[in-house]
Amino acid sequence: MSGELDGTIAAPAESRSGLYERLIADLDGAGARYRLIDHPPEGRTEAVSALRGNDVSHAAKCLIVMVKIGKRQTRYVLAVVPGDARLDLQVVKELFAGTYAAFASREKAEELAGSPSGTVLPFSYHPDLEVIADPALLKAPELFFNAARLDRSIALATDDYVRLANPRLAPITLS
Repeated sequence: MSGELDGTIAAPAESRSGLYERLIADLDGAGARYRLIDHPPEGRTEAVSALRGNDVSHAAKCLIVMVKIGKRQTRYVLAVVPGDARLDLQVVKELFAGTYAAFASREKAEELAGSPSGTVLPFSYHPDLEVIADPALLKAPELFFNAARLDRSIALATDDYVRLANPRLAPITLS
């Protein structure tokens, strides 16, 4: 699936709840094992992990990175790392033979993700957004992430995440 659950682009006008509904339908359709967790609205990894009761290292922190490749090409990457880790932009730049890497602007990140900051899914529904996950994230039996909304999270079986997201695996966190 190359990081896209069904290979189609989320419609720009799709409502926030529409992306949530699409995710749930895709998880159900694929037979994924998951639990829904309701909590007060929160998008910060450490704070929402406390509300959910999960170890921060089991949270899937999702960051959208812009990588410049030469002067004319720009690629966007959805970097998924453990919630207690920091992304190494230099490593991401090197993975793409880039000349520059930085966090995407909030507007561009929300456009590519189809959801607001703090609710970015560890899946890509956009063909221009490649998913890369740090292998350290896959040590836990379940991954926790906000479900395209601030007031509900998903605990998803890690092996189902790998099967459905098909992320490129590479160590992308600071040591």
